[in-house]
Amino acid sequence: MPAYDRVVKGGMAFLYRSPPEDPGMVLRQLLRTKDIIVAPGVFNPAVALLVESMGFDAAYLSGAALTGSLAMPDLGIITLSELAMFTRYITRVTQIPLIVDADTGFGEAINVQRTVRELEDAGAAAIQIEDQVLPKKCGHLKGKKLIPADEMVKKIIAAVEARRKETVIIARTDARGVEGLEAAVERAKMYVEAGADVIFPEALTSLEEFEYFARQLPGVPLLANMTEFGKTPYLTVEQFKQAGYKIVIFPVTTFRYAMGAIREALEVLKKEGTQKPLLDRMMTRWEFYELIGYQVYEEIDSKIAEKAQRLLSKIKG
Repeated sequence: MPAYDRVVKGGMAFLYRSPPEDPGMVLRQLLRTKDIIVAPGVFNPAVALLVESMGFDAAYLSGAALTGSLAMPDLGIITLSELAMFTRYITRVTQIPLIVDADTGFGEAINVQRTVRELEDAGAAAIQIEDQVLPKKCGHLKGKKLIPADEMVKKIIAAVEARRKETVIIARTDARGVEGLEAAVERAKMYVEAGADVIFPEALTSLEEFEYFARQLPGVPLLANMTEFGKTPYLTVEQFKQAGYKIVIFPVTTFRYAMGAIREALEVLKKEGTQKPLLDRMMTRWEFYELIGYQVYEEIDSKIAEKAQRLLSKIKG
């Protein structure tokens, strides 16, 4: 809708924004030019829009956060159609690259190819696949099981061959907590040979392990997961950058914080019978309207009404 470009420029009205033609290419450019990319976890379009408005370069559609928002455990029981739907909702709102957590790829190699096509069509810049057995577990819990490395290699080859754009394929290995750090390194090397663009070593337990892992894969873009209440100590973005990592995700931070804040709000409401003590901690109506570009919709609606009125007057006249 080029006629609306002037009205929309600088606004967040997603209905009138054009998404990047190749989000993966945008992410690849960031990987080449940025020291490190910080990708906060998002679980709905409003949160993703806020992430973009705050100046972050990318966002991460976390399986744990998304399934949590649907009141489901992180066991890979979300469907591909649901994931594609939420991916599309988010990528229609934002223009920053979205990294999508596709768990185990929703099946074997052929299934992975459909997963890549569906998520690529939905606007994903990167698709992450892990080497756990389905049903998978949260990467920071005990009892994980791995598929054979050669089966994961097949999935990566399938993913690479299925993409039609510059979509980034991220291979996650959960081997550290099952077979040990050296096994995780060996799997990662195999996944790079299979064509993975980025390697995600899950649930490393110290800064030294992150540094060691990076030394074993020189030149390979690496992703670090800085989740809460897990096996990884709380490291800063700067520490990950110095350790050699190109992407750091905070997958469930926004969801956990939001749930904690909502619980506090409900406690106040139940105790006080009013929301007034909470007002200074809320995003106001007008702040939210500014975020979503509410004024743009009103302006465009007025322009359409004026145009219709002129047309009707001309027909009647």
